[in-house]
Amino acid sequence: MIIRNCTAIVMAGGESRRMGQDKSNLILGDKSLLQTVAGTMEQIFPEVIISVRQLRPEMNWLQVCDLPAHRGPLAGLFAGLQKAETPWVFAVACDMPFIKPQVVNCLSCYRNDVEAVVPLVQGYPQPLAAFYAKESLGVVSEILYRKGKQSFRELLDQLKVYYVSEYQLREADPTLQSFRDLDTPEDLTSI
Repeated sequence: MIIRNCTAIVMAGGESRRMGQDKSNLILGDKSLLQTVAGTMEQIFPEVIISVRQLRPEMNWLQVCDLPAHRGPLAGLFAGLQKAETPWVFAVACDMPFIKPQVVNCLSCYRNDVEAVVPLVQGYPQPLAAFYAKESLGVVSEILYRKGKQSFRELLDQLKVYYVSEYQLREADPTLQSFRDLDTPEDLTSI
């Protein structure tokens, strides 16, 4: 099922310090992590945007760059929200190659009367596998441009959020593999 009123933003601008190399280019099977995640998003959304630190000419997808003064996933979300022409975006990390379309469709069902839909896994919010309303751009901008904490936690504290429980998520993904991310070389070799 295509979710027409939403754009996917694949976050691929991280420094990958724990992995020791750019995670987006790591190969899993016969594709890079970025190709895998973006390919899944193409099955669900009419447009996919890749959020990067700097433009990468080898990519065939539309790209947005973090502003030079701002780095990190919140800056990537800001750039993606600015570029998206839809009322919603779905932000997903490029190191989550197991995300299932059924999970994304499950999450999309909870977008009524909220500014974000965020899964909760083992009690922790998963802000990089979540829906954000375009109208949240102002709050994201406010957090980025002020001094102090610039985190997703700060953002979620200021938005009207629907948190989707593990119980609800397990209907779409019984093992919650969708939320397995690959942060270290050990994560990659344990597959």
